[in-house]
Amino acid sequence: MKGLAMQKKPNTSADAAKLRRGAELRLRAQQRDTPTLRTDADTQKLLHELQVHQIELEMQNTELLEARDKMETLLDKYTDLYDFAPVGYFSLDEQGLILEVNLTGAALLHVERSLLLNHRLQQFVAPASRPVFLAFLEKVFAGFGKQVCEVPLLNKNGSPSWFQAASASSLHRERKWCRVAVSDITALKQAEETQRHMEAQVAANRELKQEIVRRQAVEKALKKSEQYSRQLLAESLGLQKQLRDLSRQILVAQEEERKRISRELHDEVGQLLTGISLHLAALTLPGTVDVKDLKKKIARTQRLVMKSLNIVHQFAGQLRPAALDDLGLIPALHSYMRDFAKRTGLAIHFTGFTRGKAEQLDSAKRAVLYRVAQESLLNVARHAQASLVNVSIRKLRGVIRMEVKDNGKSFQVQGALPAGKNRGLGLLGMRERVEMVGGRFTIESSPGKGTTIRADIPFANGTGG
Repeated sequence: MKGLAMQKKPNTSADAAKLRRGAELRLRAQQRDTPTLRTDADTQKLLHELQVHQIELEMQNTELLEARDKMETLLDKYTDLYDFAPVGYFSLDEQGLILEVNLTGAALLHVERSLLLNHRLQQFVAPASRPVFLAFLEKVFAGFGKQVCEVPLLNKNGSPSWFQAASASSLHRERKWCRVAVSDITALKQAEETQRHMEAQVAANRELKQEIVRRQAVEKALKKSEQYSRQLLAESLGLQKQLRDLSRQILVAQEEERKRISRELHDEVGQLLTGISLHLAALTLPGTVDVKDLKKKIARTQRLVMKSLNIVHQFAGQLRPAALDDLGLIPALHSYMRDFAKRTGLAIHFTGFTRGKAEQLDSAKRAVLYRVAQESLLNVARHAQASLVNVSIRKLRGVIRMEVKDNGKSFQVQGALPAGKNRGLGLLGMRERVEMVGGRFTIESSPGKGTTIRADIPFANGTGG
């Protein structure tokens, strides 16, 4: 450090003149106190010069001693400031060789100061960061102004700590060197790492909250979808149950209808055919040559045959009326209602104002309207206890509407549609038939107003206006 200390500047001419004046004043003061020697002029002058020079030397020596004391005091202060500075000071040459280091710098590296001298500082830099440190030194010695770099330094234990190195310029003496201030920024790096970690944590928490919100929305949608699915499943199960009940009751109804037809065929047609057979057999007996008696027997046989044919026609009409295909919907309904009124004694008023539009429907849709009217009248006769039924067919926009309205007792429509009773079987069957051809089936029933059954059957492709 002494070789790097500041040197005292030489005295200027003004200082020398001031020193001589001071010496002469001191000499005259001494001469007043000392008797004057009687010598010649040259000796007197030389003596005067010697005395002045002596006093100059004494004064100069005194100043030098005072300057030395001040310098030593300043040097002590500088040494304390340098050695115990809060940062480490390293004096480095261009190769990074340590020329001087303060105690703080040695403490940062955990190495004695004497052992650091003439060692390269980059040896204590982490290998991955050495190129960064060498580039920093190169810029410093190139005179690019203040330079700063952050590198991890390894202490004697090999554990890294982050340091910031800063240098403003290079100095020149016998060799080129610079002073680098090194600060421990490990805590700052840890704080930055903690900050980054916290920011990452905050971002992760934000994403987690967004994910939670998204999942809650998905969960809500899934619950809603699950509820909707359960509702659809319940409706589907209910519909399946209705279809099973309907199928079961249809099978029962079909079996009952078969039994009825079989019984009537056996009781009525069978008896008639047996009578015909007996009459024909009687014709083959001996003694049947009487023409008059023969004609009577043949007439009775013919009446039995016609009665059998009427019964067969009646059964055929119940299964599928020929008039529906041969004459059309309106004539078939007229014929059926006339016969139904005769059998049941029910007053039926039928109006069919469609101007031929009903006959433009295809065979399946005409059959649906016929079955709706047939089943409605059967339900009225069985359950309604009505005295009058109004049946109407009229054209609306895009549809043919049939209405069957009675003046009988009412019933709960919602409880009657499921296939649980005989009435429900007929109503549900009518609805299934109408909806099967794209139509709409409705029922209205209220006390004192009777029941109205309505079926809207569309024209083909929704036209027919």
